[in-house]
Amino acid sequence: MKKILFVCLGNICRSPLAQGIFEKKIADRGLSGKYYADSAGISAYHEGERPHIGSIRVAREKGIDIEKQRSRPVRYSDRHEFDYFVAMDRSNYHALLTDFALPPEKVLLMRDFDPQGGDDVPDPWGKNHAAFLEVYAILDRSIEKFIDFLEKDRT
Repeated sequence: MKKILFVCLGNICRSPLAQGIFEKKIADRGLSGKYYADSAGISAYHEGERPHIGSIRVAREKGIDIEKQRSRPVRYSDRHEFDYFVAMDRSNYHALLTDFALPPEKVLLMRDFDPQGGDDVPDPWGKNHAAFLEVYAILDRSIEKFIDFLEKDRT
């Protein structure tokens, strides 16, 4: 089983939404037994908190329940638990490589899988519902291609 950790700054907006989208997509494809997902933050600012209400709302609108998730920071022990760390932006990407000394082959940037291109998944914290919808759209199409990558990696 491949294990994936989605990572953003505080683990309340982008990475919980990415985890929820990923879990739904692998279930829809009948791949749930092949993959395990979790999410974490570079910081421990929101440790133990539920996802941001904006992420919960947009997920619910799309038929995904992320309310049971709780924020947690990336742990050094995660390096041995997870096969891939998917960063939401370049700052998180570099922190995973430098602060956590992860091997580069395990660290990926979410938008590298976006068929429309782009650098970072924008942080919607403190913004309106439209910002959360934009993040959902980016994650939805990027995660689709990420799953394709994982399936090719298995062969």
